[in-house]
Amino acid sequence: MTSSRRAFALAAVALSAGLIIPAAYAQNPPIKLVVGAPPGGTTDTVARSIGANMAKLLGRTVIVENRPGAGGNIAADYVAKSTPDGNTLLVSFNSFSINASLYKNLPFNPRKDFTPISMLASVPSVLVARKDFPANDVEDLIKLAKASPGKYTMALGGIGSSLHMAGERMKMMAGLDIVNVPYKGTTPAVTDLLGGQVDMMFGSTLNVMPHVKSGALKALGVTSTGALASLPGVAPIGDTIKGFESNAWFALFGPANLPADTLARLNDAARKAVAAPEFRRLLEQESAQAVSSTPEDLTKFVNTDIDRYAEVVKFTGATVD
Repeated sequence: MTSSRRAFALAAVALSAGLIIPAAYAQNPPIKLVVGAPPGGTTDTVARSIGANMAKLLGRTVIVENRPGAGGNIAADYVAKSTPDGNTLLVSFNSFSINASLYKNLPFNPRKDFTPISMLASVPSVLVARKDFPANDVEDLIKLAKASPGKYTMALGGIGSSLHMAGERMKMMAGLDIVNVPYKGTTPAVTDLLGGQVDMMFGSTLNVMPHVKSGALKALGVTSTGALASLPGVAPIGDTIKGFESNAWFALFGPANLPADTLARLNDAARKAVAAPEFRRLLEQESAQAVSSTPEDLTKFVNTDIDRYAEVVKFTGATVD
């Protein structure tokens, strides 16, 4: 395990312990932050850090409840059907938008069954290639791919993930024919890329940064609108493919019809938690950014994001029953 990933994992453990709040808060029921991913991952760690700070600000016990499965839909459905009293909230990510068009039969409506509360974080990803790949940047890649359609391969750590959609968006916007190679998880995809069995993939900074820094992988571009300080000299993909951007995001939602005063109180606590120095430091380890928002701005963002991903999902032809 790299030092960065070890620090991230240790932070998750520490934050989990930090959610044990004094018994004086016990007169109120705990606030549950429901996460559609297993413990220890990025979404879980974001939830635990935010929860620890919100607990102090609200004077309430805040716990994280992991309900993984179905690309985050199990957790989202649980929150959508919960009482709108502010005690059951969802910490979600890009799958919230992607699943709206990827799944044929969702048990909830992402636009109508939730109250957006605040954005929490934005995490860029990196387009990486095997170390001996003949392209050194996105402009070179486009020339190669257009000269030899179907020759090059792209590893996918998960069908329907934000990283899968980043690759499809790039291919759609640049008119590229690059063959997808699906894997059951990011780790085997990275392993085969390191071994040269595939040509490229989109990966989170958490998973690929150590390999780029060691020279085992080559970074061709980043998905953020600006360059990353941790990858000097690696340009945003949007510099070459105008309008391209594909960051992972994390946000806080409640069930539909949260009372206005409850929403205002939760938004205030979430925004202050996002601004906490320890949360910002945690994200900076992964070249991520702490980002908060008003409920209105998050609502607009999610509606636009659902439409944006629907276009990409249609391009891929992917569906899940």
